[in-house]
Amino acid sequence: MAWAATSPADKERFICIYPAYLNNKKTIAEGRRIPMDKAIENPTSTEIQDVCAAVGLNVLVEKNKLYPREWNRDVQYRGRVRVQLKLEDGNPCLPQFPTRKSVMLYAAETIPKLKTRTQKMGGSDQNLQPGEGGKKGKGKKKK
Repeated sequence: MAWAATSPADKERFICIYPAYLNNKKTIAEGRRIPMDKAIENPTSTEIQDVCAAVGLNVLVEKNKLYPREWNRDVQYRGRVRVQLKLEDGNPCLPQFPTRKSVMLYAAETIPKLKTRTQKMGGSDQNLQPGEGGKKGKGKKKK
């Protein structure tokens, strides 16, 4: 029991949250840890950090870490967020977040409200123009 000797406030004892835990594109076997209806589409470690830091949690981001079950090695899927859940005496840092699951559910609920998410959704209709891309068939060759 080596972990019992260390304090809950040590950085090694912070909980880890990978973006795959909150991703609605993943199955439970692929690493999702919250219900599908509460999960969000492709969260990033930066977004998780933003919402956790905004509520007052002590947050640490490790950009080059990769979730072991993640087969895609793209930069978009990299990153791990470490969050301090408990103080030196073992009590929760914030009473509304007693467990790691409560932090994950809060992050999944708050990330869609971020400005970066709401701006991306607004301008998606610009590329749709009617009348373009119609099929042009071969006509008969005139003699």
